Amino acid sequence: MPEPVPSLQAIVPAGGAGTRLWPVSRASRPKFLLDLTGRGRSLLQQTYDRLVPLVGPSGVNVVTGISHRDAVAAQLPDLGPDNLVAEPSPRDSMPAIGLMTALIARRDRDAVVASFAADHLIEGEEEFAEAVRQATAAAQAGYVTTIGIAPTGPSTAYGYVESGAPLAGVPAAPDATVVTRFVEKPDAGTAREYVASGAFRWNAGMFVARADVLLDRLGEQQPRMREGLDTIADAWDGPERLATLERVWPTLTRIAIDHAIAEPVAAAGGVATVPGTFGWTDVGDFAAVAEVLGAESGEVTVLGDRTLVEAVRSSGLVVTGSRTVSVLGIDDVVVVDTPDAVLVTTAAHAQEVKDLVTRWRDAGRDDLV
Repeated sequence: MPEPVPSLQAIVPAGGAGTRLWPVSRASRPKFLLDLTGRGRSLLQQTYDRLVPLVGPSGVNVVTGISHRDAVAAQLPDLGPDNLVAEPSPRDSMPAIGLMTALIARRDRDAVVASFAADHLIEGEEEFAEAVRQATAAAQAGYVTTIGIAPTGPSTAYGYVESGAPLAGVPAAPDATVVTRFVEKPDAGTAREYVASGAFRWNAGMFVARADVLLDRLGEQQPRMREGLDTIADAWDGPERLATLERVWPTLTRIAIDHAIAEPVAAAGGVATVPGTFGWTDVGDFAAVAEVLGAESGEVTVLGDRTLVEAVRSSGLVVTGSRTVSVLGIDDVVVVDTPDAVLVTTAAHAQEVKDLVTRWRDAGRDDLV
């Protein structure tokens, strides 16, 4: 069992609709609330399970949408009321992480905050804990620190982090390096060059920093957001909390922490990275779900009731609902059955499922999305 990391507070932004996993993932029940692994725990619950040994139950803090607050509370009954914040509307990750950081800083100015997505999977408990420990040490030294994932191939689905010189003067983070730059999702040729160089890792959106450093950097890069978050946090424990939140929140810039802080601060030499040697996936589409479930070549993998599926000379993934599904002579098929929608595609087109969501929304079928 991993040892606790002193002073660390975990922040879990639980947002997004997971449109590439439609029709299982919907706006009303996004992927972080779903069990996509067959383990009997949702992705959010599995995130909580791996963080508690490092920070304790009181050290896990979740920010989610107002419409998902009750579902999150039901899935995480040990989460304290002060550790669950509901944002009135989606503003991307920076306002969510920034608000929780501002609230944590008022409880403990010496806290280190670490942001981890609610809907990613990680294999390798000890390796994950070691990366978090080293990232925390780099954060204590004043760096905004990210945990970079070793690429398993030249993926164009992820952003990349380029490592520079080793981080000096932080003996507790021997594997940490200074970040040279963050790069958006590259084309296939560029991705191959990045992986071949050995200097790049995937950006999984894991950021660790002292609370005061993160807020100071936010003040430098996004002063109006810092001012707005301070206004909300100052009113949090008083009778004006809700009114202040509803008044100020819509004025905050909608922006990810990567763009708001990581990229500009990296350009100034203020970001470090620690290599993550654990297994990681963002479960971003049905091809990834099949991989997580251990799909075997030439076979159909089933998520759900296996007795509802018959497959002959076929391979791929079937997500069952209440009906029987029969697949004959189709390779790499993806079939997803839900009460009001059925998806049939292939693993090769799994990333494009989000386009169907857009089409149904444009057709006025908000009931489907």
